[in-house]
Amino acid sequence: MHGSEAKIRVRYEETDKMGIVYHANYFQWFEVARIQFLDEIGMPYKGLEEDGYFLPVLECTASFKMPARFDDRVSIISNVGFQSPLRLYIEYHVFRGREKLAEGSTTHAFVCNQGKVIRPPDLFTKLVK
Repeated sequence: MHGSEAKIRVRYEETDKMGIVYHANYFQWFEVARIQFLDEIGMPYKGLEEDGYFLPVLECTASFKMPARFDDRVSIISNVGFQSPLRLYIEYHVFRGREKLAEGSTTHAFVCNQGKVIRPPDLFTKLVK
């Protein structure tokens, strides 16, 4: 698995009445980390789409350990690999400093613009394996 680290500063709007980050926002953070990983390996998502490849989410999970709060600086560590030749699996670990706040995962398939499952580009496979 290959990894990446994205950094987020928690915005006020991401918190709920209790002052903690609303759980659904973690999935947006996972997307930030995923897009950054694609940029880092030289295969930005926009370019994949322009080449006719799309990566819909097939499954997503999240488990929360400690709350994040407004103005916290958090890091999302992503580890990316293949679950099968056609399924991409990404693990996410959310930290505030050394304190683990949450973890989660997403599973994706490569599909064409007609929605049919297709093999990922050869270069992508080489870069991720």
